[in-house]
Parts: sequence; structure tokens; C-alpha cells
Amino acid sequence: MGTAVVVYGAYGHTGRFVVAELRERGFVPVLSGRDEGKLRAVAEPGDDVRPASVDDAAALDRALAGAAAVVNCAGPFATTAAPVIEAALRAGIPYVDVAAEIEANADTFARFADRAREAGVAVVPAMAFFGGLADLLATAAMGDWTAADEAHVAYGLSSWHPTAGTRVAGRVSGQRRDGRRVRFTKGELAYHDDELPTLRWSFPEPMGSREVIGEFAMADVVTIPSHLSIPEVRSYMAVEAARDLAAPDTPAPVAADERGRSGQTFLVDVVVRSGGEERRAVASGQDIYAISAPLAVEAVRRVLTGRAATTGVASAGAIFDAPDFLRALSAHLKFELRG
Repeated sequence: MGTAVVVYGAYGHTGRFVVAELRERGFVPVLSGRDEGKLRAVAEPGDDVRPASVDDAAALDRALAGAAAVVNCAGPFATTAAPVIEAALRAGIPYVDVAAEIEANADTFARFADRAREAGVAVVPAMAFFGGLADLLATAAMGDWTAADEAHVAYGLSSWHPTAGTRVAGRVSGQRRDGRRVRFTKGELAYHDDELPTLRWSFPEPMGSREVIGEFAMADVVTIPSHLSIPEVRSYMAVEAARDLAAPDTPAPVAADERGRSGQTFLVDVVVRSGGEERRAVASGQDIYAISAPLAVEAVRRVLTGRAATTGVASAGAIFDAPDFLRALSAHLKFELRG
């Protein structure tokens, strides 16, 4: 019998990718979430299905019983992260999530840093395309630098067909910040009402120079500065993808290959600058939701095999060997460091 890993939100778009990735890696996924009917609908014969609502601590405890780790894929994480982390701490098992919500990730660091460290439990938020990947890239790019003046994260997405979960998370985040925007500047998160600028970003070829929306803040403004001494963190989103996300009638992703991935492609270009020097790390691949599965499952594998640098709440770059982690995903993404 393989190692059991609970996937909370197993029937969601990203959750299904995580379940499939766990199976492929030899883990035994335990399917959990709020809706038993939806869990049964995606379960394979013999799967362990354990429905649990986040407001039912006893049900969450039953869901996590006997498992080695839990991956939370159920948004909005403003609602689900804290209860599932609490259950993981009670069970004494590592917690990983794929949260893209800036405030929910900031809450996880603020609320659970001391308790998770005291419990000796690893809690890894935003272990996904947004938050985790750019943090790994920024950490890899930093190399032997102990500090930098600024980090820039440019997202070259061919398109962005948001899932229902992405739209709900966006609404929740918008409500939490009263419709304001957020940036990371002078070493802290700052809220503002400024219009976002349209700029040009020189991506590596073959993408080349593209129009991007500046200060398009994602979870990277939480993960990167959580452990890297960088007072200015900026992110940029390809104009086409930003328009897709903003349009209310953009359809959800549609499978384009046998793995269920959409035809969307991505290129994430991370630049760190210190004084007059610049270092760069780049990753490219297919489907921002699908890539979150190998990111999260590789994180689980490393924590369970003693390849995590710390316990407590830690982002991807803080807890893992960033270049080694990225190279381990070579079947899923292309990664390169540029001086």
C-alpha cells in the first residue's frame, strides 16, 4: 500500500490534476471536499472518499486520519486554508496548498508561523503556478546573493481561461481589499487605487517584446519577500491574458491533450537586480492549472522524504533547494538560469 495523501477539493479543476499526479507518483490519493456527490463522481473504484466541510472539525480530522500529508486545492482559501491547516496541525502532518489569493497567503504566514514551527509541521502555502513557481525562480536567480534591490516577475501567458474557482477567489480578494489594488513596495504590502500601466516587457525569444499590464500583483508579492531580502517586488501580466481574465464571458479551460491540459502556454520571466547587476531565471510550459499539480506533489514528496530545509510556514523557495526542485520538474516545464 502506498503513502496516503489527502486532496481537499479533489473534484475541482486543479484538484483533479493533483489526484492524477499523486497516482502517477505512486501515492494513494484520499479524496476529500465539501460535496460528497462530486467526490463520488470523480472517484475511481477503490478510492477512499472522505467528505468533510471546513466548519466541521471532527469531519476534517476523520478525513486526515492515517494520511501522511494534505494538499488543499479548495478555494476560496480565505475560507478553507485556516480550518484545513488547523486539522493538519492536530494530525501532525504537512500541509500544502495551491492558493493564489494574496490575502489568504499573508494570513497563513501571520496566523500559523509560530504554531506550525512549534508543532514541527511544514505548512507550504501557494505551492502552485502563482506564488510557488516565481518564488522558486527568484530564489534560483538570486544564487549567492543575500539581498537584492528589486525582483520583477513577468507572466507571458498565451491566454487565460479562468476556472470558476479563479473567478470566486478573485471576487473574495477584491472584497477583502475593498476593490483596491495591492503592490509590494518599501518592504511591505501597500494598497492603492492607481490605474495599472501598460508597458512593454522583453521576454526571451521566441516570445520577444510583448505588451504587459504592470503591477499585476499575484501571490508572489507574499512568497518572495517572505524569505528573500528584496524590498520591491513587481509583477506583470501579458495584456491578452489580463483581458481574458477581466472579461466575464471568457470560458473555462478545455482539455486539449490526453492529460487534460488546455492549449494555454506560459513563460515566466523573473529578473532580480542588485546595484548594477541583473540575474534572470525563466520557466515555460503548458497550462497554469495543470502545472500546479507537479509543483504541489513534488513539494509533498520532498517534505515526506526529508528534503525540506525547515518546518513552520515556508514558501517554496525557503523550504526547498530551488534549482534542484525546478530541474526535477523537467517532464513538465523547461527551466533555465541566465546570468
